[in-house]
Amino acid sequence: MLYGRTVDFQRVLPVGWHAHEEAVAALLESFRQVPDGQRVRLAKKTSNLFRSRGTGSVGLDVDGLRGVIAIDPVAKTADVQGMCTYEDLVDATLPYGLAPLVVPQLKTITLGGAVSGMGVESTSFRNGLPHESVIEMDVLVGTGEIITCSREHNVALFRAFPNSYGSLGYAVRLKIELEEVAPFIELDHVRFDDLTAFQDALAAAAASGEWDGRALHGLDAVAFSPSEQYLVCAFQTNDAPGVSDYTRDAIYYRSLQHPSGVHHDYLTIRDYIWRWDTDWFWCSRAFGTQNPKVRKVWPRELRRSAFYWKLVGLDKKYDLEYRFLKKPKHLPRTERVVQDIEVRDTQLAEFLDWFFQASDIEPVWLCPIRLREGVETLAGVELEERAPWPLYPLEPGTTWINVGFWSGVPADHVSPAQEPGAFNKVIERKVSQLGGHKSLYSEAFYDRAEFEQLYGGDLPERIKAQYDPDRRFPGLYEKTVENA
Repeated sequence: MLYGRTVDFQRVLPVGWHAHEEAVAALLESFRQVPDGQRVRLAKKTSNLFRSRGTGSVGLDVDGLRGVIAIDPVAKTADVQGMCTYEDLVDATLPYGLAPLVVPQLKTITLGGAVSGMGVESTSFRNGLPHESVIEMDVLVGTGEIITCSREHNVALFRAFPNSYGSLGYAVRLKIELEEVAPFIELDHVRFDDLTAFQDALAAAAASGEWDGRALHGLDAVAFSPSEQYLVCAFQTNDAPGVSDYTRDAIYYRSLQHPSGVHHDYLTIRDYIWRWDTDWFWCSRAFGTQNPKVRKVWPRELRRSAFYWKLVGLDKKYDLEYRFLKKPKHLPRTERVVQDIEVRDTQLAEFLDWFFQASDIEPVWLCPIRLREGVETLAGVELEERAPWPLYPLEPGTTWINVGFWSGVPADHVSPAQEPGAFNKVIERKVSQLGGHKSLYSEAFYDRAEFEQLYGGDLPERIKAQYDPDRRFPGLYEKTVENA
């Protein structure tokens, strides 16, 4: 029962150390075959990036690096290959009653991608970000070596790797902590109709780890408008009177909405972990999947983010939305507004009030983040920066709120109409004004000076000079802003 009734569950067995060593050897051989001076990248079949990726680099062989190597249910750890998806990792660990401390929302996100990029989920208020539960990792760096780094060894690389997005190298193996999970999750959907009251309740729950006197397993929220917001409080339980299944007719985010007070729900632990993947949060509505007539004939196994990604790829390739929906009606193109930003908990209401006035995008997802207790012990080791993870500086003891919005606005939404990314640039300015920052998986428009101020100063280049002196990988700014 721990793995639930989800349509796509399959038991995943560890591949073992011998297979891992063979895969690493194939990776290194493919690196050696790349001519000197030629840039390299991973030969990935899928990606959860919403920005373009540059061409002209040579893909490395990662076919054998997609699995779980070994699980230690006593020590509650797992050794995992860098290209292993969280879907496979969860299906390998749940039969032991264990799960990663933070599981990003989409099934095809890889462990290496979440650690070198950024991942956040409803357990981040108590477990921080995915890289904080990494014990050690093997990283392929630009010299062609595999460097093992940890909380005690090669600490500079270990601390600078999160948010490096492959600019310093690629994680080949990660040893991570696991935690015990109950078979069911009980949910309280708590409605608010005032942004300030909502902000304060979310901040208090994140800081205390409790709601209504009960210990929280997970905590996130959804804001539909300035007058409709919901806290989603998740509690572990060994029993449930019945469970919902949002891979069928019902739609998860719509289940949160109710007139007042608190609404209750139950899910299996696996269905809770992947509650957002079935409809890609709410983005599946763009494909008609939430229309009851369409939903009845849309195969359940294709209600998942990985398939929606393929549809997005077709749209980008053939410009389908503009050619068939916008142009015939003489409507402007859509500027894509796909971002995750963070502001401090005391500034959430101000940002949401501004955002809802500035655009018609709704709803938005909210997730509190607090660095794990004790993480500050990393500070000061080999690096002088105050933040434990200097390429994405979050201060210990502070609650940050991730705000995710994934939609678009008319290309002439900003008046007068500006160059591509006009409204995204307005968002960047507002977030910077509030002392926040944003994840770099999507488009970014910062100039280099502001980018360095937000993401580690000259540290990325100093670390790169040590581990990638010949610049076999693009730099962080080149990769995340210039799409190298």
